[in-house]
Amino acid sequence: MGKSSKDKRDAYYRLAKEQGWRARSAFKLLQLDEEFDLFANVTRVVDLCAAPGSWSQVLSRVLIKGEKFGRAAWQDRDARFRQQMLGIFAPPDPDERGESLHVAGQQPEELKPRQDVKIVAIDLQPISPLPGIVTLRADITHPATVPLLLKALDAEYDSKTKSQQAAHPVDLVLSDGAPDVTGLHDLDIYVQSQLLFAALNLALCVLKPGGKFVAKIFRGKKVDVLYAQLKIFFEKVHVAKPRSSRASSVEAFIVCLNFRPPKGFSASLEEPLGVGFRLSNMTEQNFRSLPIAADTILQNPETGAWNSVPAFSQTVDEYGITEVEVEDLRPDREDDIRWIAPFIACGDLSAFDSDASYRLPPDYVSLDPIQPPTAPPYKRALEMRKAFGGAYGKTVRE
Repeated sequence: MGKSSKDKRDAYYRLAKEQGWRARSAFKLLQLDEEFDLFANVTRVVDLCAAPGSWSQVLSRVLIKGEKFGRAAWQDRDARFRQQMLGIFAPPDPDERGESLHVAGQQPEELKPRQDVKIVAIDLQPISPLPGIVTLRADITHPATVPLLLKALDAEYDSKTKSQQAAHPVDLVLSDGAPDVTGLHDLDIYVQSQLLFAALNLALCVLKPGGKFVAKIFRGKKVDVLYAQLKIFFEKVHVAKPRSSRASSVEAFIVCLNFRPPKGFSASLEEPLGVGFRLSNMTEQNFRSLPIAADTILQNPETGAWNSVPAFSQTVDEYGITEVEVEDLRPDREDDIRWIAPFIACGDLSAFDSDASYRLPPDYVSLDPIQPPTAPPYKRALEMRKAFGGAYGKTVRE
């Protein structure tokens, strides 16, 4: 959110600075909360890939300071409206007249901070301090991050025990991380899936039963596979698109509610998702249990004998191109299920459109960013451009 950002015409970019948020991504979390009530009964949170800290800032203001945004704010506005309507049609009791009687909503509501709040933010980039937030500069894909996180959550944690389970689990794990996109969608989706995999493994180590997990994803062809995998650990899984997220972007958020690990499951980064490096062997064993087409040799699953049977047909056209059609020899299974991930668009339809450009009023004054990036990846490029006399993308050469 710098002065030279191409997003200056974006309504959420300007609104973030006007309302004091570090980045426009704060509205994404607020709109997700409006839909799923993420902050209900939440006091312990882990924010992964947190820089520059907009999501941690939302957590700080909601949980620590007691401010109300998202669904809680909407419910309060609705309650005040009903009270005002009752005040109009039902005159107050004369015995209750006095200084203590006032129309609901006219006096500022007292903030109600939550008790025993613990928020830990992790990122490779440095994060400027936030009230009540413990920040760690670490790599969520590295196993050494787990002891650091457990120590931050529980001061009495002893790393010598080599335990990867939190003594005091958390209620909510957030991850707004994304790789530097290359423009090659298949590659970007793959790298993002690996980042999501690391965030999920970390979440499984610290989430308590009934907890929630929210992470950014890049929508692709395999969203239904991701949905099916997450359904193993969570009762409800949704793919959500906040209104503040540009429709032209492939980003979305996977919202997982009610964490319920399988019976006997124990989270560990040495064996991610409970299977670790045994997954390839398990897949191979499962594949061998079915009839296998290997050239023209098939194995009978009942007798175990190998039979020479044509497993494919091939034809050569007039141009000399060979077309091979492989026969699907797997038996039909009635229990095959194709998971369809429910997709939800979050945010009020009356809210700003993130893809639209809005005309600024004549007296509009541009505000500085609330918190510029502490050490952005492009910092070296800016220094080199400045050294050569360039400004805002125009380089002056002698």
